Amino acid sequence: SLLCGRAVMAGGRPEAQDHPPENGFRPPGAPGPPRYQKQLVVLTWIPALFIGLSQFSDYFLLAQPNGTCVQPLGNDSNWTVASPPPALVTGGSNGTGTGTGEEGYGEGTGESGLCDCTEWKLELLTGLSQNVVTKWNLVCDSAWKVHIAKFSLLVGSIFGYLVMGVMADWFGRHPALILSLFLVLVFGLSVAFSVNVTMFSTLRFFEGFCLAGLALSLYLLRIELCLPAWRFSMAMVASFLMVGGQLLMPGLAALCRNWPQRDDWQVLQIVIISPFVLMLPYIWIFPESLRWLLATQQYRRSKAMMLHIARKNRTDMTMEPSGVLIELEQELHRKPQRSCIIKMMSTRNLWKNIVVLCEHELHTIVQDSPYMMDPEAQPTALCHADYYTMAGIAVATCLALCPAVGLMGRRGGLLTFMIITALASLLQLGLLNLIGKYSLLLRDTLNRKFSVAFSIIGMFSSHAVSTLSIFFCAEITPTVIRGGGLGLVLASAGFGMLTAPIMELHNQKGYFLHHVIFACCTLLCIICLLLLPEPRGKPLPESMADGETFTRQTLLHPGEQHLLLAKIDRDYSRVHDTPLHLSTTGSATVAAATALAAVPASYALATGGEVIGNHAVANGV
Repeated sequence: SLLCGRAVMAGGRPEAQDHPPENGFRPPGAPGPPRYQKQLVVLTWIPALFIGLSQFSDYFLLAQPNGTCVQPLGNDSNWTVASPPPALVTGGSNGTGTGTGEEGYGEGTGESGLCDCTEWKLELLTGLSQNVVTKWNLVCDSAWKVHIAKFSLLVGSIFGYLVMGVMADWFGRHPALILSLFLVLVFGLSVAFSVNVTMFSTLRFFEGFCLAGLALSLYLLRIELCLPAWRFSMAMVASFLMVGGQLLMPGLAALCRNWPQRDDWQVLQIVIISPFVLMLPYIWIFPESLRWLLATQQYRRSKAMMLHIARKNRTDMTMEPSGVLIELEQELHRKPQRSCIIKMMSTRNLWKNIVVLCEHELHTIVQDSPYMMDPEAQPTALCHADYYTMAGIAVATCLALCPAVGLMGRRGGLLTFMIITALASLLQLGLLNLIGKYSLLLRDTLNRKFSVAFSIIGMFSSHAVSTLSIFFCAEITPTVIRGGGLGLVLASAGFGMLTAPIMELHNQKGYFLHHVIFACCTLLCIICLLLLPEPRGKPLPESMADGETFTRQTLLHPGEQHLLLAKIDRDYSRVHDTPLHLSTTGSATVAAATALAAVPASYALATGGEVIGNHAVANGV
């Protein structure tokens, strides 16, 4: 039934699966996706732009302003902090200067005199004229609340990936998508009407939870709609749109500046969430995943879905030679069988693959942190320069992934970018210290330049590894638990993102130790990468058994492996049977037949055997 379902998904053309993809692109003569599937894939692209806007809104909602003390404590004169020194800004030594709202005034720096002020006048130089920090004066003793607000969105995303992934496997992709959509509209719009920072942080947690469920559901639907030759290219288009949302954020912030009768940050939040209203028609126009329906043995719904897809693709199912509907009619009595990600623990190979990808995702997102750049650099004075630098790195990564994966495959591309990440970490760790040891003159000039260059290279390669690891997981995880497996990998990425604010809270102490740990983890990831299979050109695994047999290729050449495993046939025709030999073999045959007759058919099935006719076959006997 699964094979018949794939034939219908290919537009009623079973020959669509007969063309193996070449280098991940469309092979010559191979038909592309039918019209209805193309429309559904396009519908999964559009929300990626809106999700990109929401995920990068913290850079403007929580940006750190410049402060002017209006009423100093014990002094009648005003003083202004136009360019905050590192002692006043805990995150100013990270070398990024992104203004992400992660700085705090006089936190543990010994410069408490700079915070001896009873009233502040805070001003944002770029983007919005007022945000959450200026609204509730989150500076000095209240600066820790900014970190909580940053944590809330990330922690909500982690829980959203885990919970909504399990829900997508148990209830379906469509219910998870619609529920996430409704909750995003409710909590996202509620954030704009927060009355204090506690309410803001709480609602941001639920907003991150729902955004994670929305992104996960769309990713699952997109992967399960595409043929093997088109999966990667369709996923990369969505990645480009998310980066496009990141690039549009500064422009939206500038348009929302100085809004009359409303705070700027509230208008920006409403503008970001309002486009999700366009997804409400998805309730009726977007169907459930046919692949998931077939994998969970929901054949009644599968039959109706096949007829619906056939009508949209203008395919006559009554003239279909393979007898899809007849086969489905014979299986309608079966009950649906749903699975949970917990069943992964009972497998031998599948759980190892998912753990390896989680490790890759966790480490590369940590390496992708902008705090890995030069810790002694001062904040930049350019408007959103570092923000656009990060967006430019993301664009370059997407452009480099397309030809790299097409030429080297999934595992080859992942290994290449992991090696580049390891080299960037080791060079930043060893070469810079070597320059400072033997040349004090070059230490201040070249050291900083090399540090920024290696950080950009490291962020480029680690971003590529992160994107490819997520896609890798979606291809090797069975359909019945694909939501839970993909949720684990994405949640690992969320844990990696949490390390950036944690490192900032420690004021970049242990910078050298961080590089040592990251370099060692990168080498470990390269070794574990050899355990993964190559899914390029292969159909998606459907059941747990399919995922368990989805293993890596052997290191031996197929011909050499055949020679090692082949049995040598010898001629025993000259050996004559003796009376003792005849009696021995005869008694052994009788004993084996007696023992086999005593084994009931139920025991054979319970031990992994099968019943063929009236004979029970257990363990190959």
